[in-house]
Amino acid sequence: MGQGAAENEMVVKQDLKVVAEVRRFVRLVTGQWGMDDFVPCLVASELVTNALQHAVSATGDDVILRLSRTEDDALWMEVQDAACSLPHMLAADTSSETGRGLFIVDQYARCWGIRALADNVGKVVFAVIDRT
Repeated sequence: MGQGAAENEMVVKQDLKVVAEVRRFVRLVTGQWGMDDFVPCLVASELVTNALQHAVSATGDDVILRLSRTEDDALWMEVQDAACSLPHMLAADTSSETGRGLFIVDQYARCWGIRALADNVGKVVFAVIDRT
């Protein structure tokens, strides 16, 4: 497929119910690549929920989910939002309902990180997920 591969991209509406659509989108794409969808769906749900809860309320802008593949055939997932505040991993308290998102991402992804976009237009949170 090489460089010119079309981005698998979804604009996420500002509504937490959209997480079901996010999972459907992830299943579709990972299915085309012959990849197990459990972990990608979990990580995408967490990243999108995080972005919707924190970023959208602050800016009102769209959240964008992108999926692609790395050189070694792992899944590259990124969620872009317009908030400039960077999320941080809270000490996961197993009884707490919030703050577990990045903890879950950290458990399941090979690596993840946060990239601020130029000119304060937002950030991208990315995760690399190995094929299972």
